[in-house]
Amino acid sequence: MTTNSYEIDQKDKTDRTDQKTILVGVTDIFFYTKVRDAMMSKGYKIERARTQQDIGDKVSTVHPSAVILNMNDETLNAFQALETLKADTRSKTLPILAFANHEEVDTFNRARALGVTKIVSRNEFSARLKDLVEEILVANVRGKG
Repeated sequence: MTTNSYEIDQKDKTDRTDQKTILVGVTDIFFYTKVRDAMMSKGYKIERARTQQDIGDKVSTVHPSAVILNMNDETLNAFQALETLKADTRSKTLPILAFANHEEVDTFNRARALGVTKIVSRNEFSARLKDLVEEILVANVRGKG
C-alpha cells in the first residue's frame, strides 16, 4: 500500500501544536470575550474551556500553543486543571499563563508549584495580555532550543 504525501502531511498535522491557538480556561463570558477580542487582533485563534473535561479534550483535539487560566474561577477548578495539564505528556510542556487576585499569595505560590509558566495579578493580566502571551510563548520556544 502506498501512502501519498498528502496523507503523511495530514497525519503529521494531527501531532503538531497549533502555534496560533490558545486554550482559555475561563467561564466568565465577559472576560472570555475580552481575551478573545484582544488575541484575535494579534492573529490568534481562541478555544474556550469551561469544564475540567474541556481542558483534557481540547488539549488533545486542538493542540494549543498555550493555555490561559483564571485561578479564581469558581466553576472551573484551575488547580485541578493545572494538575491535569502537567500529568498529560501531550500538555505538560505547554506554557501556561495564569492570573489571580493580587492579594492571594497562597494562590500564586500554589500555581507556581504546580508548574505555571507565569502568574500575574488580574489587573496586570488585563493591562498587558498581549505582551504576557508573547512572553510565555517566546520563553517556551527558548526552553526547547
